[in-house]
Formats: sequence, C-alpha cells, structure tokens
Amino acid sequence: MPAKPASLNGRQVRHLRALAHHLDPVVQIGKEGMTESVVAAVGQALLDHELIKVRLPQIEKDERQALSAQLVEATTSQSVGELGRVVILYRRHPNKPKVVLPSGRA
Repeated sequence: MPAKPASLNGRQVRHLRALAHHLDPVVQIGKEGMTESVVAAVGQALLDHELIKVRLPQIEKDERQALSAQLVEATTSQSVGELGRVVILYRRHPNKPKVVLPSGRA
C-alpha cells in the first residue's frame, strides 16, 4: 500500500481538475457499493493513469461524500473534485509520474 500522498495546493488542484475535464469515468461503483474488486480496479486505474474519474451510485449526497472519502482512504489517493455523481481522484505514480504539477503557492 503506497504512503499517504503529500497535500496539494490550490493551484495544483485547479490544474488537475482542468486536466480531468475531458476524461470519462473509468470505474463505476454499482449498487453493491465499495467492494474489494472496486478498490482494486480504482487502484489499478490510478497506477495506469494517475488522474481518473469514478462514477458513484445514485444515492443521497451525504452517502456519496462518505463513499468518496472511503474510496480515497482505501486507495491512498486524493480527491481533487466532485461533480454530482462523479469524483476526480489523483495519485502520483511512484516511479514514472505522467502528470506534471505546477509549483508555487495557491
């Protein structure tokens, strides 16, 4: 399991959201909720792409936010945005990062 990621500043979060704008969700969580296979699929997608979108089930907003937080914790990723039922997750690749984050202050 990867170590807890370093926190992102505002400029980096905005940059990641802009990069994710054109992406389609690569994982969809079904009515069964967050299972081990879903966590594994999200983890593999983060390893492959670093920045992904995940579609959450059609449940109440509070439940979606809790599910999103559980997913972030289980995959040691960072949530960089939520739009309705879609959450944007980022986790830097341990060896070959693809996404170049801007430096500096927010």
